[in-house]
Amino acid sequence: MRGPMTDSEDFAELRKEIDQVERQAKRTIELLPRRAMVQAVAVFVLIVGLVLPWMNGASGLSVLIGDEAGRASWVPRLFAVTSLLFGVLASALTLTTRRWVFAWAGAFGGWFASVDGVLAIWSRQSSGGDLGIGLVIAVVAVVVLAANWFRTAWSRD
Repeated sequence: MRGPMTDSEDFAELRKEIDQVERQAKRTIELLPRRAMVQAVAVFVLIVGLVLPWMNGASGLSVLIGDEAGRASWVPRLFAVTSLLFGVLASALTLTTRRWVFAWAGAFGGWFASVDGVLAIWSRQSSGGDLGIGLVIAVVAVVVLAANWFRTAWSRD
């Protein structure tokens, strides 16, 4: 059984607790309510864009899984994967866990998906294929998400 703690032991214990709280605070972000709402709505719009037609009547989910109706070149397929990964998954993880690493993943991955989405639109238009409204909505949603995640991740003090 230990006797009463000395002042130096009390301060060491307090310092250890303060360091633990500081480490935890460095790994998390504080989202502004309005920005979190914009991001949540953009994720919802992206999901709607994945359900709507992208090309030749095939939805974005058909392009993602590659069934017969959604046969597409690799650019739209890559956009379907990256928009789902970075637009939906990374955003959901960031909004629920509030971790900086997921905010940066959403930012950089979102910009990659944005460029890929613009290339997907361009490839559909240059090949003379049918361009559906879902692809355009998904690209706009990914651009909004990427811009907001960059603003959020960059705002770390």
